Amino acid sequence: MSALKLAIVGGGSTYTPELIDGFARLRDTLPIGELVLVDPAADRLELIGGLARRIFAKQGHGAVVTTTTDIEAGVADADAVLLQLRVGGQAARNQDETWPLECGCVGQETTGAGGLAKALRTVPVVLDIAEKVRRANPDAWIVDFTNPVGIVTRALREAGHKAVGLCNVAIGFQRRFAKHLGVDPELVRLDHVGLNHLSWERGVTLLDAPGAAGGREVLPELLAGFGKEIADDIRLPRRVVERLGVVPSYYLRYFYQHDLVVEELKVKGSRAAEVAEIERQLLELYADPALDTKPELLDRRGGAFYSEAAVQLIAALLGTGGGTSVQVVNTRNDGVLPFLPDDAVIEVPAEVDAAGVRPLPQRPLEPLYAGLVAAVTSYEHLALDAALRGGRDRVFDALLAHPLVGQIELADRLTDRLLAHNREHLAWA
Repeated sequence: MSALKLAIVGGGSTYTPELIDGFARLRDTLPIGELVLVDPAADRLELIGGLARRIFAKQGHGAVVTTTTDIEAGVADADAVLLQLRVGGQAARNQDETWPLECGCVGQETTGAGGLAKALRTVPVVLDIAEKVRRANPDAWIVDFTNPVGIVTRALREAGHKAVGLCNVAIGFQRRFAKHLGVDPELVRLDHVGLNHLSWERGVTLLDAPGAAGGREVLPELLAGFGKEIADDIRLPRRVVERLGVVPSYYLRYFYQHDLVVEELKVKGSRAAEVAEIERQLLELYADPALDTKPELLDRRGGAFYSEAAVQLIAALLGTGGGTSVQVVNTRNDGVLPFLPDDAVIEVPAEVDAAGVRPLPQRPLEPLYAGLVAAVTSYEHLALDAALRGGRDRVFDALLAHPLVGQIELADRLTDRLLAHNREHLAWA
């Protein structure tokens, strides 16, 4: 197969060098001939583009790196387009993580009222980009890493785009479990189920060889031997993890310990402020013409292992990864979780290859988790409706349906604050 052309929309992100590092290291899996970084921030593009060229050169990678502020030009003839944008930047994120606290609710960029604000700002922009991709090359795959991934992916799929959502939660668990077990990560297969940022590891299988059938269930062994480390990692009490017998994602803490998290956030302040300072330092590092590796500071930016997950997914979709592979992705439900509508977007293992994405069958989801999944799916349906059609009433409905809100007076106050802080990003407001 000839070398591929990839485009990253949001390529001026300080996180992009993580992707570049993965592309360079894993070039045998994903042979890239041209990489286009697309971003409206021309000054950042120059910094990131220069560092990307140096990383490729240091590792002997021959890909051409180009930069542009023009989306149509950037995605033209691309085999795959990665979306990693943040409408409103860290300033909008800081608001998402601040004003909900005034109402006693979690302030977070993908969960609760802050997550709804991000969805409202993001969905119209992503759909506009996707239309430009479709006009430029209708066969191109769109890989969405833009949060909230579940809602954004559902918007893309409902609009008929060749799109799949990707999150680093599952691959992060795989890597950490493999480290505990002292094995290669490719020998660890997860029984991962739920929605984006609302998922559980119900099983962990240790394989005899990468991609092999069968294997041995080792989750009880992991919880017995490394229960404290696992609980500390997801910041939940060990007794709860052991009682459940599963490993919830970190984001379940916003549901299981909502009030405690609110009090912590009021003291600690927003993650956005911390990330903004990290980004400032990273941009200073990126400006050094001698820098030709991913700096260690980038690990504190978040998104660990995303590059490996992205390479595996894109290689499978474009047929360079050696056939069908099983990967955790965000895709249409299509009956996999029968209590959800077919057009819901779920996060589960799926077979991925050049023919597309096929979610694997799942055993029935336990009532302890199914109720929450159903409630959040209903919220996501209403959130997408609000993002597509606008209107205060639709925003209110989505908030009222959210399990972390669910009260009329609270939904009213949150709606007013959401609109006040986001009018410049909402054409209908």
